Amino acid sequence: MQDQGRSTRKRTGGRLKNVRKRRKDELGRLPTETQVGEPRYRTVDVRGNGTKTRALATDVATVNKGGETISAEIEDVLENDANPNYVRRNIITKGAIIATSEGDARVTSRPGQTGQVNAVLLEN
Repeated sequence: MQDQGRSTRKRTGGRLKNVRKRRKDELGRLPTETQVGEPRYRTVDVRGNGTKTRALATDVATVNKGGETISAEIEDVLENDANPNYVRRNIITKGAIIATSEGDARVTSRPGQTGQVNAVLLEN
């Protein structure tokens, strides 16, 4: 989410002067809307000496089934509480319910932040 900075006006309506300019670490980035499809990734530099791998698109999910983890093919996005339009656009976010080759599963990871889709199988 992009930071809009503080208000330019006081409670009384008077104008506030800038104390300093914006800093690089105060900037935000647009959300990475991970779609279902041919895997595509982007590496982003973050503060410090780190990097994040963002999944722009993916068709594989690591599904937890009982006590074992299985790699499953993502078929479709069934439900997404973050935004109803994401279901139509096949966008995966944390908490989304996806249809996989193993069955329906809920996404527990943040694909736009970690670059991978981890999910837990739902009991029907």
